[in-house]
Parts: sequence; structure tokens; C-alpha cells
Amino acid sequence: MDTGKLTKKERHELILSEVRKSAAIRISKLAKRIGVAGETIRRDLIELGDAGLINRTYGGATISLVTSEPVISERGLTLVEERARIGKGAAGLIENRQVVMIDGGSTTYEVARNLAQLKRDLVIITNSTGVAAVAGGNPTFRVILCPGTYDNREGSVLGEDTVEFIGRYNADAAIIGASGVTGDGPNDMISGAAAVKRAMISRSLSIILVVTHDKFGRASLERVCRLTQISDIVTDRQVSSEFRAAVEVSGSELHVFEERE
Repeated sequence: MDTGKLTKKERHELILSEVRKSAAIRISKLAKRIGVAGETIRRDLIELGDAGLINRTYGGATISLVTSEPVISERGLTLVEERARIGKGAAGLIENRQVVMIDGGSTTYEVARNLAQLKRDLVIITNSTGVAAVAGGNPTFRVILCPGTYDNREGSVLGEDTVEFIGRYNADAAIIGASGVTGDGPNDMISGAAAVKRAMISRSLSIILVVTHDKFGRASLERVCRLTQISDIVTDRQVSSEFRAAVEVSGSELHVFEERE
């Protein structure tokens, strides 16, 4: 990305990406990284802070990695290219005539969008209205939308009705996202979302975890499952040697789709 000719939206995306990578960052470092005046960064941070995406500090910003996440529409504005690569890569793991469960999330949405572009006869079971809409655009897909209580922040339905409904089906694969991933397994900030993921995991033969690189090493409120329960992990950047070792021990297969030079 040419940082000398960024729009405000692109600048905000880059700022959020930098803050997520560092957890905390100074205005001077952001200004140097993006190539604009410190005053411009200061105004950007005010806008991002007002939107609830960051916590402003004296001389910089932090992001709350443990206690909160932006709504799904805001998450979809960050790491756009990275999510697209993950979506395409994960879609390639799905075979024709499979039953696939897909939970709600900005990265799982990208998987569904890429799947919808393929000539496959699939049954898609999802709790996400966005996933259902994009998957429904493929006339060869049968899309089953779960019932439940609609969560506007997540663009998904959650709750006991959702979990009970999922329990009626058998799937070849479940595609899930996460708020964070540690050697202990994927985790999520929202208990209702974690419960839906666990329900999908329990009814599926293979589990595909799709996460952007910024999620590694982050521990949120609730663990979804053990790392050993994950069949495949799809991400956009090489992980640390420590996490790679944990993946090898767990028996999961790591797929990294990096940006091509």
C-alpha cells in the first residue's frame, strides 16, 4: 500500500492494523509509519476513539484486546486483503457435495463469499445473516439459516434455540472464527457465540479455524475448544515458532496464505 496517497478510510484501516499488532503505539511512530503529520494522526485517533475502536492515551493509543471487540461491520473494514486471502484459501479446503456449518464473523463471511463463487453443490448451515445472504447467491447451494435471538453487533443469531437447532444436523466441516488464539485453543469474547461454535464443532467431522494474524497470542474471555480439536488453521501470515510448535503437537494442519510479492 502506498502510504503517501491514502484516503482517510485507508489511513484508519492502517492505524487499526498497527495498533492491533502492537497493542499500544505512539502517535510519533504512527505518523512516521503512515507518512503524515502527527496532527493528522491525532485527529484520526479521536475519530477512531469516538467510534469505540481504540482507547486513546496520552501521546498514542491502545486497543482492548481482551475485553472488547468492534462490531462486525467495523471489523470488516480492517485487514481486508488478509481476510480475502484467508477466505479463498479456506474455500479451497471444501469439497463438492459437502455439508458445511459456518459461524458468524468477518473472516468466515469471506470464506462464504469465496465459496459462493465456486461451482459446488453444498449445504450451508449458518447462524449469520450475512453468510446466508452471500451463500444464497449461488443457485446450487442449499442454505439453512438457524433460528435464535438476533445480535446486531455480530450480525448473527445466538442463544439456546440456535444451539439446539444446530444439534439436529450432521456436517462434513465447520468453519469458525475466533476473537483470539493461544496454544490453549481458540477463544471468544461473547459466550453466546462461543456456544454456537462449540455446537458446530460437536456436529462436524472436521473443524477449520480461520483467523487473521493479529488474533494469535490473544486470550479472550472464553475458550471455545482445545487446539487438538481443530483440523485446519487458515491464516494470512507466518506464526511464531512457539505457536507453530503448539500446532504440530496438536495435530492441526496450518495453512498460511501470505501476500505475494
